[in-house]
Amino acid sequence: MTRVLYSATMSLDGYIAGPGGDMSWLAEHVGGPNPVADDLVGKIGALLIGARTYYGDDPNRDTDKEGAFGGQWTGPQFVLTHRPPTKPVPDTTFVDDLTSGVAAAKAAAGDRYVNVLGADVAAQCLAAGLLDEILVFIAPVLLGDGVRLFHHPGGAHVRMDEVTTAQGPVPTIWLKVRR
Repeated sequence: MTRVLYSATMSLDGYIAGPGGDMSWLAEHVGGPNPVADDLVGKIGALLIGARTYYGDDPNRDTDKEGAFGGQWTGPQFVLTHRPPTKPVPDTTFVDDLTSGVAAAKAAAGDRYVNVLGADVAAQCLAAGLLDEILVFIAPVLLGDGVRLFHHPGGAHVRMDEVTTAQGPVPTIWLKVRR
């Protein structure tokens, strides 16, 4: 059964991007040894990406590490947006509906994960009951402001169960969303 996973690298104070979506802070915290991320890449069958993430800042832009997971991952991508580009993009499908986007990504992923990239899309998946797991890589930095790992106006109480944790070289927490 295909599962939907939200994975992100987060600062110690809970941000996945700096102010204005700035991802430059991440460049110094990715690219080193990370057995959990390296193992995950082969388990992903498709990406579901928010528009701000897709069109936004890539800390590895114009390098051989540009793209998801430092350029290690290739395959079908589904971008949730109401403003698709006018020209086709290889291996990328633009969708304007969360439910159909998740369904299409699951079909493309086969028995592997659909990996969500983007806090807003992850929050939408969680609210719709479509998110199964969350994997957080913790970077040893404080950003103080920016895009939170998860934001829900008015608050939300989402219970989870631990799948695994890893101490290093990059501390990680992998959780399963309780239904």
